[in-house]
Amino acid sequence: MKRNNAITHIAWLLSPWLLILGLWYGVRASGLVNLALVPAPHEVFSKFLELSRGRLGSDMWMSTQRVFIGVALGVLVAVPVGFCLGWYKGLRSFLDPVINFFRALPPIALIPLVIVYFGIGEAAKTAILFYASFFAAVIVMYEGISQVSPIYIKVARTLGATETEIFTQVVVPLTVPHILTAVRVALGVAWATLVASELIAAQQGLGALIQNASSFFQLDIIYVGIISIGTIALVMDMLLRRLTARLVAWQDRIA
Repeated sequence: MKRNNAITHIAWLLSPWLLILGLWYGVRASGLVNLALVPAPHEVFSKFLELSRGRLGSDMWMSTQRVFIGVALGVLVAVPVGFCLGWYKGLRSFLDPVINFFRALPPIALIPLVIVYFGIGEAAKTAILFYASFFAAVIVMYEGISQVSPIYIKVARTLGATETEIFTQVVVPLTVPHILTAVRVALGVAWATLVASELIAAQQGLGALIQNASSFFQLDIIYVGIISIGTIALVMDMLLRRLTARLVAWQDRIA
């Protein structure tokens, strides 16, 4: 019974990917597109294997490292800022227009200024990813914190808890789910911004791989780069979701 359930679960997980492969082959077989413009899945996979014996591994590592650093720095700053914005209504109403103004600016539009201020090295790429991660995370943080019910604080005070105990044993546990959600959102935004950050004179990275391939119309390599970005982002998100499920399991027990 357990084996049948496992097989069913795996089939359920694989079915959307098989559907995408079927549609991919179907588009090529339909004759509606030029076959030179849509490489077949097996051709992309063959190119993936070829690149795996060369630079692809180092490109993946470099991009992952850049995203990790950018997200870590962005979330590190966004958590206390978002907490203050969510906890203090006056501060939130004061800074909310400014936060939303900068959040709406696409990171790619800032590249000329980033080059002027940070040069064309790793600091510039990190700055772009930090910018994208920070504003994505801070919005999630202060929206989540602002919705925390004050009843928990009142109950803790009624039971005689000190301000330190309230913060460490009530506020922090209630904040953890929002921090983890902020990290997930920041990771997604950072991966979406990766190619823009690697426009800044990058020699390595998946974004650089895609840009170089586009210069020579190597569509199979472009597909490899895009699929690699999506795959790494998916794996990181799945790991983070598992971590979230473990750290906030107490919420399910309370519910």
